[in-house]
Order: sequence, then structure tokens, then C-alpha cells
Amino acid sequence: QVQLVESGGGLVQAGGSLRLSCAASISIFSINAMGWYRQAPGKQRELVAVIIKGGSTNYADSVKGRFTISRDNVKNTVFLQMNSLKPEDTAVYYCKADRYTLGRWYDYWGQGTQVTVSS
Repeated sequence: QVQLVESGGGLVQAGGSLRLSCAASISIFSINAMGWYRQAPGKQRELVAVIIKGGSTNYADSVKGRFTISRDNVKNTVFLQMNSLKPEDTAVYYCKADRYTLGRWYDYWGQGTQVTVSS
């Protein structure tokens, strides 16, 4: 079992920045991929950014050049630095961990953190 605890959401004006954190209960070296997803009201949950165990990253087109995913291997924490925020970035942001162990894949979700961008 992996617990994920997110923090860092809040209210910010358009053009501002926020940094989200996701602390894992186990070593992130034991996790194959960690990502950030978001869900706006009335919309499906969508991938925002992902970082693979080897360090590769991938981003949704809508956030490329504005958001950066990174990790602290000592603190077992993944971050999402969000710059130049837009009102359309408003959503609940979720951290997800994908782990392959004992012959199968498992996925784990955090509780979510609200990000609100005012115009």
C-alpha cells in the first residue's frame, strides 16, 4: 500500500505561481511512475504531467512551458511547479503513483488539492 499526501493548492491570480507537493509513504525508487492529474467541474480527469522512475517527464500540451514536474528522492516527494497560471487551470489536482510489484500493476491516488486561478 502506498499513501500519497498532497499539499500546496490554493487561490492565486492569473499569471501567478503555485507549487504542489506529493509525499509518498514509501521510497519513490519503488514507484515506476508518478504523475499529476486534474479534474475541473463537469470535466473528466486528465493527465497534467508524469515523471518516470528513470527521470523522463511528459506533459499535457496545455501546460508545456508553464508547469514543471520534479522529485526529491530523499524526501520521497514529487513536485509540480505551476507558473503563468490561467483561469482554465482551475481544478482539483491529484497525485498518482503507478507501481509494478508481485507481478502486477497497482495505482494509488492522493486525496486531491484544490487550485483556483482568478482572472
